[in-house]
Amino acid sequence: MSVQEMRMFDGSDTVVLYDELAYQDVLPFAWRPLPQATDREVAAGYMERNARLLQAREALDQLGPVAVDKPDESSPNAADLLRLELKVNLLLDLVGQVLATSRPRPTAVPVRFNSQGVVWKSGGPLPEAGAQGIAEIYLHDALAEPLRLPGRVSSVTPDGHVKVRFVPVGEPVADLLEKLCFRRHRRQIAGARHPRRGA
Repeated sequence: MSVQEMRMFDGSDTVVLYDELAYQDVLPFAWRPLPQATDREVAAGYMERNARLLQAREALDQLGPVAVDKPDESSPNAADLLRLELKVNLLLDLVGQVLATSRPRPTAVPVRFNSQGVVWKSGGPLPEAGAQGIAEIYLHDALAEPLRLPGRVSSVTPDGHVKVRFVPVGEPVADLLEKLCFRRHRRQIAGARHPRRGA
């Protein structure tokens, strides 16, 4: 594991993993060990569902935070759109709460991932290097299913950082993951330039 990857979650650098832009957050995450590599048909099913989840996440990101500023008065429908966005965000919050109570999720941990792999800080028993399994990453409270990404453990540090290299995720999923990482990176840059008042 590189020095940059060891400094994960300190917020000082552009977030990378396997020399590519990565997404970093504290998310519900689980590593499910497998006795052998995932067969091709099962992996194809995962990738199809992963693509749908990432498209849903992209739609959620397009909603964005609700603007509390006065609507643009030059647009005749601005007030209606703002009210509609408030209602959609409220509905998503409610869906997330229902899902959280009806389907408990794994513990949230610091995680960094992209289309190449994932690294997380494990609080439980550590897998061995070379072990195969599936990384399950829950992207949003309003999405019931996690991303399921098969891979192999490439390294484990004594302090509990586990690094996995994914089997190839396929071009559609790789493109969607790249967009997710880029949107996150862009928001972090914007947040650094314009910190919220009182923060």
